[in-house]
Amino acid sequence: MPQQDDGVRLGAESLGAPLGERATLVQFSSAFCQPCRATRRTLAEVAAMVDGVTHTEVDAESRLGLVRRLRIESTPTVLVLDAQGVIVRRAAGQPRKADVIAALGEAVREGSPRYRAPLDAPPRTSSR
Repeated sequence: MPQQDDGVRLGAESLGAPLGERATLVQFSSAFCQPCRATRRTLAEVAAMVDGVTHTEVDAESRLGLVRRLRIESTPTVLVLDAQGVIVRRAAGQPRKADVIAALGEAVREGSPRYRAPLDAPPRTSSR
């Protein structure tokens, strides 16, 4: 899972599902995407292996605003989020199970210093 986003954070409102306690595997899919089916099985298997990890599938066609904000260009695209919803890894295409497990390991490391406001959070204002 090669790509990394620079501190982008997603919340439950953006995804339409709650985040996992430890990490979340987010899959962007489309209706006629054959590799999306295999990706769904792989991510579900990995999520079932680790307590506190969830798998959420997002229909890219019905969530075009989110797809554009995240620059999703093909399906399947998989995002690995840490417990705070920060994107730790991103990959386009059907991922290998070993790569998902390795990316998940990075996401569940304790004390992750990455924190950014989620895309669905209102912008912060200065109190000066």
